[in-house]
Amino acid sequence: MPRRSGGTYSAASMADIAFLLLIFFLVATTMDVDSGLSRKLPPMPTEDVDPDQSRIKERNIFVVLINANDQLMVENQQTSIFDLRKKAKEFIANPANKDDLPEKTIKDIPFFGEYPVSKGIISLQNDRGTSYNMYIKVQNELAAAYNELRNELAMDKFGRRFDELDKERADAVQSIYPQVISEAEPKNIGGK
Repeated sequence: MPRRSGGTYSAASMADIAFLLLIFFLVATTMDVDSGLSRKLPPMPTEDVDPDQSRIKERNIFVVLINANDQLMVENQQTSIFDLRKKAKEFIANPANKDDLPEKTIKDIPFFGEYPVSKGIISLQNDRGTSYNMYIKVQNELAAAYNELRNELAMDKFGRRFDELDKERADAVQSIYPQVISEAEPKNIGGK
């Protein structure tokens, strides 16, 4: 076989090798796709429930509206995003048992015994023209309200933050402040 002069070699198969390496790395690489909002759907109502009994009293609903201009209305009052968490916490906890805030039922909860639990539901409604950024800000503030209440209760009862509790204690705190957020289908009110 004759030798080539100048030490050169053929690079024709390099493209094939690069293509095979690309396919290998695409197949071998795992991608983390955990995204979105974590929400637990309520159970389906049973058929034997009377429709009049399943109606929710108005005082047990905290209405949050976001319009197409990203303006926030809470309980029919224009509100700043910075005030939303405080108002949501007051609604969820109802510390003074006010008549215009949610009712409470007594439940037997591990580590707490018989404890009053709110019947409150946060109803979030937005316009189709609402920006994603504003929608996420509102979601974050509502979730933060629940998290702060859970942390306060965990610190009072167990001397630890909610996220530091074992599963049984965390479940007990969570059953006192269950995150109940109802989201309605977006409406096309603002015209965007």
